[in-house]
Amino acid sequence: MIGYVTLGTDDLERARTYFDALLGSIGAKRVMQFADEDGGFTYYGVARDRPGIAITRPYDKQPAAIGNGNMVAMSFDEPAKVDAFHARALELGGSNEGGPGYRGDPRMGFYGAYFRDPDGHKFCAFCIAPKS
Repeated sequence: MIGYVTLGTDDLERARTYFDALLGSIGAKRVMQFADEDGGFTYYGVARDRPGIAITRPYDKQPAAIGNGNMVAMSFDEPAKVDAFHARALELGGSNEGGPGYRGDPRMGFYGAYFRDPDGHKFCAFCIAPKS
């Protein structure tokens, strides 16, 4: 259902460096990019026809701003991958918004970790792994 998420930045090169390393750690890469007088945009994913993340300077040329209540959730298939992705995000300069662990009743299986990128956008790395 979701095609892609776009995140604004005022420092496109810093954002590219961060996402090259972070998303590269899970097999994603720059799959589309163009440059213009404002720096252009970069689209990350595993393929151009699969859901991904685009980063760009805002179209209206105003400063980039994070949304209150907005979040990008990234799905993994096991808790260890959630842990590793969260750790990598922080290692690269992201900030912790909630360490890895079960949220709610562990039998329901929502295991997540939260962080913000250097521009302040919030992310959740999660998996569904019910604990008996």
